[in-house]
Order: sequence, then structure tokens, then C-alpha cells
Amino acid sequence: MATPQHHTSAQGPVPGNPYGAAGGYGQAPAPAWNHAPVPGGYGAAAAANQAPRSCRACGGQSAEDFKVRSHVGVLIMMKFEHLNGPFCRACGIAVVRQMTTRTLCLGWWGPLSLVIFNPFTLVWNLLAYRKFSKLPPTTPAPGRTHLDTGPAVLRRPQAYVTLIPIAWAVWIISQALTHSS
Repeated sequence: MATPQHHTSAQGPVPGNPYGAAGGYGQAPAPAWNHAPVPGGYGAAAAANQAPRSCRACGGQSAEDFKVRSHVGVLIMMKFEHLNGPFCRACGIAVVRQMTTRTLCLGWWGPLSLVIFNPFTLVWNLLAYRKFSKLPPTTPAPGRTHLDTGPAVLRRPQAYVTLIPIAWAVWIISQALTHSS
């Protein structure tokens, strides 16, 4: 029985390399990538060097790239939705209002949704709202318009569907406290 051979390459021994010292199949080894990083490459430095982002909905400048979420919980099934930016101030607020209203109306109807996922989604969208509301107002690109912001979330009737599971949870807790006394 043959034992594995240890081959050497330009960088030193390569244990168990069945292709030999070259790169494999008799080819030269791959070149080393030891060059200096390119100025304005990846990461935070690159983001600082980029031009301002434009809104994906209206094309307005000064947009923020942030994800807006929605959650639907039905008994044991759940549906997670999100919409990635960048959005300008008006379009971002419109998306947050629409998806938050959807979450308030449809997100509470499962046990894990009630306790974990829906509250997380609402807090995330609150952060998104704060981020978009700090942006300066923009003008949409020619031939395009902002998304319709509509009324505030708490002025939409669908948002008050959330009172049903909250009332139910309060009733359950009060019953548990009453029976434990």
C-alpha cells in the first residue's frame, strides 16, 4: 500500500497534493495576489467615495439604503417580507407606512408572531422610519413621482386590527392572574 507523498511548491511542501509541485496537471502555480489594496476599494472607504444614491422608486437624490420589513403570522405559518432601498425621504416613509400597517393588521395571528417576530418587525420599521425622516426632502427624477405616503400609520383603520390580539392577550393574562389568586 502506497503512502501519500508530500510534494513541494514555490511556497513550500503541500501535504497530499496529488498534482505535483506545479499548480496541478503540470501547470504553473497560480500567481500570488500580494498587491496593495486599491484606493476607494471595498468597505466604508468606498462608500464614502461614492456619489449620492438615488431612490429606487422616484430617482430622487439623497437616498438611504435600508431594508423595510413586513411580517404576516397565521397560526403556525409565517411570511416574512422585505423591501431593500435605497429610498429617498418621501418614498422611504411611504414604504414604511405601508409595510408597518400590513404588519399591524396581519402579523399577530400566530404564537411566535405575537411574541417575537411582529414586535421585532415593528421596532425595525421604527428604526427605518427614523432613518428616512432624517433625510432632506428631494425632487424626483424627471418623469417620475414619489410614492404616495398616505395618512400616518395610526390614522389608517387597518392598524387598529392590532387591538384584537392585544385585548386577547390582556384577557388571557388577567384570567391567569385571577385564577392564581
